[in-house]
Amino acid sequence: MSKQEMQLLRGTLDMLVLKALASETRHGYGVVAWVLERTGGRLEIEEGALYTALHRMEDRRWLHSSWGISENNRRAKYYRITRKGRSQLQRANDEWESYAAAVADVMSGHGDCSVREAP
Repeated sequence: MSKQEMQLLRGTLDMLVLKALASETRHGYGVVAWVLERTGGRLEIEEGALYTALHRMEDRRWLHSSWGISENNRRAKYYRITRKGRSQLQRANDEWESYAAAVADVMSGHGDCSVREAP
């Protein structure tokens, strides 16, 4: 599947951002770089989508932000996950694992049953 075809599934952006921030505070570019590295370059987060998500998650109190200086000696907004954000990450992870397992069962043929097609 090409990078253009590998679009983020609806709802996964928040989960990826929260996971990127679970281990350390990062600025927006740091989140993008972390996801690129962890996925071997297969998933790229668009800047507009990222900053919209960061602001939404901050409004939901899943993240807290503060200004700091980046490694390039520039002013940058750094984000850290909150306790509420960690709870949301756990819920999202549980839902993702259940969803992925269900799709894997369908694709592998597990759970096949005889269901007649509708006329």
